[in-house]
Amino acid sequence: MSGSNVKKGSSSRAMEWISSACRFAADKNDFRRNLLVNLGLFAAGVWVARNLSDFDLMSPQPVT
Repeated sequence: MSGSNVKKGSSSRAMEWISSACRFAADKNDFRRNLLVNLGLFAAGVWVARNLSDFDLMSPQPVT
């Protein structure tokens, strides 16, 4: 019986987390949300730029 109680508790916590994440994402006037989203996009762009800068797509590739 205690296993079903634990599952209900974790399910309600997951639903609470999802609903708070949806509220956070849907609030368009929230400065913190905009800051976090913009910093995340910036970090993703930096990561892509750093990782793609190692490839020279015009150079001949080694034959394997």
